[in-house]
Amino acid sequence: MAKTVAKTSGRAAPKRAGAPTEPGFTPAIGRIPIVDVFPQVSGGRWPAKAFAGEVIPFGATVFREGHDAVGARLELVDPTGAASSHGLRMIGTGIDRFQTLAHVPTQGAWRFRIRAFSDDYATWEHNASIKVPAGIDVELTFAIASKLFLFAGADAERPVEERALFDDLALFVVDAAIPAADRLEQATSAAVLHAVENRPIASLDTFSDWHELKVERERAGYGAWYEFFPRSVGAVEQADGTFTSGTFRTAARRLPAVAAMGFDVLYLPPIHPIGEAFRKGPNNSLTVEPGDPGSPWAIGGEAGGHDAVHPDLGTVAQFKIFRAAAEKLGLEIALDFALQASPDHPWVKQHPEWFTTLPDGSIAYAENPPKKYQDIYPINFDNDPAGIRAEALRILRFWIAAGVRIFRVDNPHTKPLDFWEWIIATVNSEHPDVIFLAEAFTRPALMQTLAKVGFQQSYTYFTWRNTKEELEEFLDGLAHETAAFFRPNLFVNTPDILHAYLQFGGRPAYKIRAAIAATASPTWGVYSGYELIENVARPGSEENIDNEKYEYRPRDFEAATAAGTSIAPYLTLLNKARAEHPALHQLRNLDIHASDDDSVLVYSKYIAGEFTESGLPDGLIVVANVDPWSVRETTVRLDVTKFGLEPGAQFRVTDAVTGASWLWGADNYVRLNSFAEPVHILSVHYSPDEPADATAAAGSDSQNLDETDNT
Repeated sequence: MAKTVAKTSGRAAPKRAGAPTEPGFTPAIGRIPIVDVFPQVSGGRWPAKAFAGEVIPFGATVFREGHDAVGARLELVDPTGAASSHGLRMIGTGIDRFQTLAHVPTQGAWRFRIRAFSDDYATWEHNASIKVPAGIDVELTFAIASKLFLFAGADAERPVEERALFDDLALFVVDAAIPAADRLEQATSAAVLHAVENRPIASLDTFSDWHELKVERERAGYGAWYEFFPRSVGAVEQADGTFTSGTFRTAARRLPAVAAMGFDVLYLPPIHPIGEAFRKGPNNSLTVEPGDPGSPWAIGGEAGGHDAVHPDLGTVAQFKIFRAAAEKLGLEIALDFALQASPDHPWVKQHPEWFTTLPDGSIAYAENPPKKYQDIYPINFDNDPAGIRAEALRILRFWIAAGVRIFRVDNPHTKPLDFWEWIIATVNSEHPDVIFLAEAFTRPALMQTLAKVGFQQSYTYFTWRNTKEELEEFLDGLAHETAAFFRPNLFVNTPDILHAYLQFGGRPAYKIRAAIAATASPTWGVYSGYELIENVARPGSEENIDNEKYEYRPRDFEAATAAGTSIAPYLTLLNKARAEHPALHQLRNLDIHASDDDSVLVYSKYIAGEFTESGLPDGLIVVANVDPWSVRETTVRLDVTKFGLEPGAQFRVTDAVTGASWLWGADNYVRLNSFAEPVHILSVHYSPDEPADATAAAGSDSQNLDETDNT
């Protein structure tokens, strides 16, 4: 590192003679101001988050008084203490914002800070480029350069060849016998620029505070989830219309098909005993018939509570066998963690203080007016907080010991956030690989603060964002506004949520939503039955009719596949594209592009070769007709620099859906037929490609009109 005139902290600066300060006062600003350091969460109240393998934008706003140039570098320290330095570049003219991208490949506690400095060479280069050609102060200008080069040549930490280069230049630039233009050319050569890029000739070093970056395991930020009810898989209907429940053994028969579709997380709703009191019947009915299984979220009965398995499913030992079978196929089990109880839960007798007792002596059941859940008692976390914390931690430790490392938390927004901050921190201190997903469809502040206090993932408003305008705002926000702490899991449907878009959009809508979820976010999810286009809602609601929450729902996936009505092959294609394209493993690399049609959504995802295992860049362009009832023709307008190309570049793209390939540029005609293939997933070719024929000129209509009516 070059010697510096002064070194100061971003939080403190040395007093200057005659400075009008009170005794003991230390300015908060450093000699070179560094403000708005990122990534940062709530001013550093919580650490910023990342996952292993993520590429993170780091930076700050850096400036100084006057007109001299400033520079900035990122100092990054990994969990082993190994440090690296990365140059920051200014992004946007006149806003003093500096940024760089850095890869965080390993899990653990990382630290970073920003080093800002007076860029003495850049200041000299700017002045010299004006003065020397104009004949102004030529020799004085070169004398300043000589001093800078001597300074750089004395830097013992520079490579030997660079030190020799600067020592030679220090003499060369002050040789008045050499034409000034030649001296300027050598002083600004590519070799010099390369040397100062890696190690600036700088002074007035100033440092920001150190900031923490919590890097969690890859699955915390990347994965494809599939949800099914094990009691439905293998359930058999009897002659009287009642069902014999599926078991872990029958559910295991479904595992190879789930894995074959490319999913890597299998989420199970609660597998615990279900209460009898106030049990709900089909479609949330208060009328219950013999054999109705009740809601799995009404946890607890004679067979036990949260640390027990429903006897119809099997035993804890059989659950472990099921989990091991899933893991052999590459599937992690995510278990539901729902802190609530049925009226029959052992807690109700053992710890009545954990619930809310009403003036008439009854225990308050769960409500979200007008919805009523008479079969569920919510926990009152204020009556015995220490006791509830201890029990919740005991339950989590029980299932962690059974091999579970992912928990989907039911309705965390109805529990105190200090409880979640405590329990997640406690569990992660013992088991850093445990992941918590927040099922919190709630107000933005509450949803986002759940993520800040520790939840590794969260459900989102994705289900209710369906138009081009809504999706552009939503996806851009996920990628660029909240990514330092909020990781979206874009579930396309749930047992509770069947949006009108899916109810009435048919097969096209199901393909559109799956394609956007799978490519826009590194984590997405599907509830079983999605591939069968189950789109009939209970009248007047967003819930599936004959909701699986309240009854058995065996499905004949094989018959649907044989009949060609299943979109399982499409889901498989999406997950295959995700596996093959490292750009789809990232969240913060999404960029919105334009189209001339209000229903054609366009975005790209890109990762540079320096961050991929292959060393090759990876870029994709997604073009989606979000109107499932139409054929759309439009021009797609791309900023090709967003996926690693120079302005004006032409490039070949190949559609992962159809296999078709075209030569594209900045403006491209597209025709998307929702009734055929409503979405392009286009991989960008960065290597030289074969010449396009006469009909494949970039942006021409003719290249696209014969493509299966979709492009």
